[in-house]
Amino acid sequence: MQQGAYASCYNYNKVRIMWIADHWKDYEVIDCSKGEKLERWGNYILVRPDPQILWDTPKKAPGWKKPNGHYHRSQKGGGEWEFFDLPQQWQIEYQSLRFHLKPFSFKHTGLFPEQAVNWDWFRQKIQRAGRPVKVLNLFAYTGGATLAAAAAGASVTHVDASKGMVTWAKENAIASGLGDAPIRWIVDDCVKFVEREIRRENHYDAVIMDPPSYGRGPKGEIWKIEDAIHPLVKLCTRLLSREPLFFLINSYTTGLQPAVLAYLLGTELKAFSGVIDAQEIGLPVSSNGLVLPCGASGRWESTGSALR
Repeated sequence: MQQGAYASCYNYNKVRIMWIADHWKDYEVIDCSKGEKLERWGNYILVRPDPQILWDTPKKAPGWKKPNGHYHRSQKGGGEWEFFDLPQQWQIEYQSLRFHLKPFSFKHTGLFPEQAVNWDWFRQKIQRAGRPVKVLNLFAYTGGATLAAAAAGASVTHVDASKGMVTWAKENAIASGLGDAPIRWIVDDCVKFVEREIRRENHYDAVIMDPPSYGRGPKGEIWKIEDAIHPLVKLCTRLLSREPLFFLINSYTTGLQPAVLAYLLGTELKAFSGVIDAQEIGLPVSSNGLVLPCGASGRWESTGSALR
């Protein structure tokens, strides 16, 4: 489904809008039915569960019968992979970026392709800023947003509590030709890092965060998004420079709908002149023209200098 950055997904009393990551060449959602999605990751076909796929349509695409990997969800929770001629690791590309992929626990591969729609958005903002841009990326995972920002010319501070994820992100940076880019790699609890940066009086022109629903820091710190997201956004506003460029929040948590993300940003960024938008993000399904919802994002972007 090629409709640019937006698509009308529902035709009720109001038209609902979704931001769609539809510029991929190495990734594709081929089909989805009966709680599963059929995906192409480069040269390999995977079947993975998705709880939002409630419809029961015929699985006609050939890949359903002969995937390279199939993640089977257990009724007791979790699940396990079944592999058919799938390498331990392979690469895919998005524009100038390269990502190492490998299947690991809880169905993931190390990349969330739907986030490309946000990468495209803030890459353009960074490139058009006409000045040096410092970006703070929290809960930065394997570095998709970090690499997109660095490729656009920003200096980036990449923070994640998992040493393994930060190592993986560094490998992606090297594969993308960004091994010497101005990226600080930080293994730390995100809240504690932000608190220290406030004490150090460091500032950033942009903040990106992709907080999990639940997690633990490197020293056992507990993160529960419903309790911690608002205080963290509030803390992060104290790190913003006098002329911030953007603030992006991603969420895959049930209950954190786009409107909630918009309210969080609107409540805490009143001191700055800007506009807020929040929508679901999604991926086109090539077999039927539908769009698969994949979480939500809230965006604040500057329209001028600080009001405070």
